[in-house]
Order: sequence, then structure tokens, then C-alpha cells
Amino acid sequence: MTVQKSIKLRSKSRGFHLITNEILESIPSIKNFESGLAHIFIQHTSASLSINENADPTVRLDFEAFFNRTVPEDISLYKHTLEGPDDMTSHIKSSLLGSSVSIPITNGRFNLGIWQGIYLCEHRNNGGSRTIVVTMIGE
Repeated sequence: MTVQKSIKLRSKSRGFHLITNEILESIPSIKNFESGLAHIFIQHTSASLSINENADPTVRLDFEAFFNRTVPEDISLYKHTLEGPDDMTSHIKSSLLGSSVSIPITNGRFNLGIWQGIYLCEHRNNGGSRTIVVTMIGE
């Protein structure tokens, strides 16, 4: 069986946001899968997806601080700055983290580790709503 759904995520501020529950609320058909794989893809080049710590919010703050130090918003470093100092830096951060994650499905649920959650990594100051595509394949 295969199910695919586009999900429009609520607009989020710049930073790293847990979206696991927001995704699960949008894909009730996951309960029909005994085993399988969920592929989650973001249709944007200035935001990314990652799986990491779901309990301590300081982890998400540290991620934001790390990426801001690693990819500084110094407009003199980049040519692609038409949309402001967070333009090219957002594309770089998105490429470093990636545009998709894959998660096993077991007994109608994401088979994540106890401390894992799905992050929307919003790299723009004003990114707006984001669209992801969830494709579930299994039985």
C-alpha cells in the first residue's frame, strides 16, 4: 500500500521546531500500516528537515546558535542576497541539513527512538508556511 499527502505547515519563526505531532495529525492513515517507511520531503530551499532531540528545548536553541556561527549572515560574503542577509545563508543551511528524512513505520506509528522528533529547521527570518510531502509505503 502507498499513501502520499501534501501538508501545509503553520508558519513558524526562525529556528528549529518539533513538528512530529503536526505531521501525525495530518496523516491518520498511518494507523493502517503494520510496517513500512515514511519519507518526508520539504518543498523549499531555505528550510530543512532533521531528526533529533525531542525533550530538551535547549538543544534546538543550540542548533540555531551553531548554524548562525557556522554560516554567518555577513552580506559581503555572498552574491545571492536579493532577499536580504538571510537569503543565501538559508540555502546553505538547508543543503547542510537536507530536504528529507525517512522513518520506519511499525504498528501504525513512527518508529522513532524515545528521545527523537522531527524538526522543521526554519532558516529564514520570515519564511512563511512550508509544505511537506509525506509518502508512506508498506503493508
